[in-house]
Amino acid sequence: MSSVARAGLRIAALGAFLLAGFVPMSANAAPAGCAALQAKYPSLKGKQLVNAINPHTPGYEAIDPKDPNKYVGFDIDLGEQIGECLGFTLTYKAVTFAALLTTLSSGQADIVISDIYATEERAKAADFITYSKVFDGVLVAKGNPKKITGINTSMCGAAAAENTGFVEVPLVQALVAPCKAEGKPEPTLQLYDNNANCIQAILAGRADTYVNDVNTVDQAVKANPDKLEKAIAVTIPYSVGIAVPKDKPEFRDAVMAALIEVQKAGIHKELLKKWDLDPNNFKEPDILSVK
Repeated sequence: MSSVARAGLRIAALGAFLLAGFVPMSANAAPAGCAALQAKYPSLKGKQLVNAINPHTPGYEAIDPKDPNKYVGFDIDLGEQIGECLGFTLTYKAVTFAALLTTLSSGQADIVISDIYATEERAKAADFITYSKVFDGVLVAKGNPKKITGINTSMCGAAAAENTGFVEVPLVQALVAPCKAEGKPEPTLQLYDNNANCIQAILAGRADTYVNDVNTVDQAVKANPDKLEKAIAVTIPYSVGIAVPKDKPEFRDAVMAALIEVQKAGIHKELLKKWDLDPNNFKEPDILSVK
């Protein structure tokens, strides 16, 4: 048989293979264990749920630059993978960060997957399935004119831009007493509704620093290398979590089980790579629930 004939047979065989509905497994295909989960949690199959997000954290959740009606990022992809595993789809409700949990508790959203740190205080309002370690970066103007070296008394007298409701707010507020003890002026806080406004405050010279997830800080430096830099990265004793209503433990357990399947299939780590996020953020899931 000629090489041309052999090639023709291979193409014909491939065509028949695809027409028969057999396609190679992709990174987006639901893991094998998901079929059992859909059988275990049948009430979720075919549902459309609402994910409350604050879409101003590039790499995690942001407005698609190609389509302002869509959102893109690691958390968007992860949520859709969990939905695919359990058989539901997601729509999105954009709110301020401070309104994420109130939107959930009021019933306007079913889930929150939006780079939100799971804390004991927040777990009074929602249950969390944690999935990511937390490393914060300290963003400053190029050259670090205030010589800030971390969340410490080097921030005395500095103006810190922070997101309303972020865990970094009380960390900065806790510096008031140490600064006074050292005879230094206390730090001041400027509260904004999203990351972009915090970063803009430094660019405009209104603020001296902004402390947030290290990947967010790195993205800001990458976008403004001549104007911004990361003073240091610091460890924060929290984990990022998916928030679900406290009165829906079965839904929480279903999301947890689906996340485990997504991680076992290697999809979680693939998404970290896709969005250029630190693989050291990877964390096996756990539940934080406070009565």
